[in-house]
Amino acid sequence: MDFIGAYSSANISFLLSGFWMTLKVAGIAIVLSFTLGTLIAIIRYAKVPILSQFLAFAVNIIRNLPLLLIIFFMRFALPEVGIKMDTFTAAIAGLTIFEAALISELIRSGLNSIDKGQIEAARSSGLNYIQTLRYITLPQAIQRMVPPTVSQFIALLKDTSLAVVIALPELMHHARIINGGGNQDQVIPILILVALMYFTVNYLLSLSARRFEAKHL
Repeated sequence: MDFIGAYSSANISFLLSGFWMTLKVAGIAIVLSFTLGTLIAIIRYAKVPILSQFLAFAVNIIRNLPLLLIIFFMRFALPEVGIKMDTFTAAIAGLTIFEAALISELIRSGLNSIDKGQIEAARSSGLNYIQTLRYITLPQAIQRMVPPTVSQFIALLKDTSLAVVIALPELMHHARIINGGGNQDQVIPILILVALMYFTVNYLLSLSARRFEAKHL
């Protein structure tokens, strides 16, 4: 195995540029999916007529579809009806829609786990439904759902590698280009480095989640 050749400055720089793209796509998708997922969870928890039923139907469909199919749909199907996206936008849109469906279920479970006595006490003290949701129910639900939500974010970061199929220049895409250069002695060293990059970020995320959970127990 050619570790020296694999870890040349050119290869390292090329992988880091791909890793930056991975982090950028994942970061944007995390913010958007968490925001959208929370909104969906609130609407379904509040049982808004018609809208909550429609969202429940949509979430169930999305959760049972492969993420790869959704990314393909965003990049190649939507342009057929006049909605064109570049690879960067298509990857973010696909990840956001898929992860928002999963996160909404986590947040909704958290909302449903709140003791009804707290809600009744808040209402009897003069808080309206929105205030109770904002100050009592939602903060506790999100706090309880931090570990599984962070686990979902970790999965999202790893799932960015699926965007290689639409030629998004992310980490795995760049690793494939390097390994496609014909030097088989560099394949394992490159994959080891890629694995370490993913592991480092995911470990830091999981460590942060454990510390948050321990702090709020």
